[in-house]
Amino acid sequence: MESNKTDETRPAESSGDAIATSAGKCLLAISDQERSMFLPEDLFQELKQTVGEIKHVQPQTLSDVAWPQLLQEFGPDVVIGAWSTKPIPEDIPVESGPLKYYCGLTGSVRRKIARSLIERGLHVTNWGTSISRTIAESALMMILGCLRRTSHWHEVMHHERGWHKHPENEGQFSLFERRVGIRGFGRISRELVLLLKPFNVKVSTFSSVPESLLREYDVSRASSMEDLFSGNDIIVELAALTDRTRHSVTEELLRMIPQDGVFVNVGRGAVVDEAALARVAREGRVRIALDVYEKEPLPKDSPLRGLNRAILMPHQAGPTPDRMRDSGALAVANVRQFLAGNPLEGVVDLQGYDQMT
Repeated sequence: MESNKTDETRPAESSGDAIATSAGKCLLAISDQERSMFLPEDLFQELKQTVGEIKHVQPQTLSDVAWPQLLQEFGPDVVIGAWSTKPIPEDIPVESGPLKYYCGLTGSVRRKIARSLIERGLHVTNWGTSISRTIAESALMMILGCLRRTSHWHEVMHHERGWHKHPENEGQFSLFERRVGIRGFGRISRELVLLLKPFNVKVSTFSSVPESLLREYDVSRASSMEDLFSGNDIIVELAALTDRTRHSVTEELLRMIPQDGVFVNVGRGAVVDEAALARVAREGRVRIALDVYEKEPLPKDSPLRGLNRAILMPHQAGPTPDRMRDSGALAVANVRQFLAGNPLEGVVDLQGYDQMT
């Protein structure tokens, strides 16, 4: 799935209280399967009470001609979209037409919304930080998997029909009392710190966030990337992808991670020099766990495949199907806020749009 996994508040679960009906027409342009995941019946009913009129259409039933006709004839103020939604026509009259807001239930909106529409004033949001805690959960799982060598023992037990020979050769480590370095300190990083609390770890971050926020989470600031990588047993990469951060995780930095240290990337694949990462991991210096890659799907001949000390995930650290409702809850709240003229969460501005995959 595509996602904009840069850090930025998780929406609260729907209270189920009755919502006063607001004026406004909403076009729910998602498949039945997407509706059942993102907007189960309680959230769907809340959405219906939030807007004046709602129309649900399944995008796969609409031709390329019928879709713009529907937008013109129904005249929605809000379109709620997901993966199956057809792109909003670039020539739609945002300035004078009724459509003012595209509420995305998923991550990247680049295949649905042209940049010019945002330039012309279309409000756009995505699932924002509603997915932060599930990404943090996945990062924790990947850290533990590296320390406990789950990928290695999977191969030994299933494919080699083996067993351990000597406990001292198992190469397993605990997370308790370890040093964890996090690059970036947005919402995902903060959720991860909360999940790490029971392990009594020391956390530092390389980030420009205010000192007050670090004190709130009991996190220290690394003075440099070199300080972050050399001073921690576990590194979690969560930096946004910019021209400055592209390939900024170099072989030199990776070799600063202590022997048998862990490198986890659940942020952006292109911030890492993948060839260098594969070399360092192949030498057995570090254990790695990756959910994102510079090129996706990961090529079959990628040097990252087949490594003994690597956990590879196919870009699935985001919400599991049972937690897609978190995004739906944020969407319902955003539609209510939009119709009331209030600020939105998970806003995709031009800068955020340009950073999306």
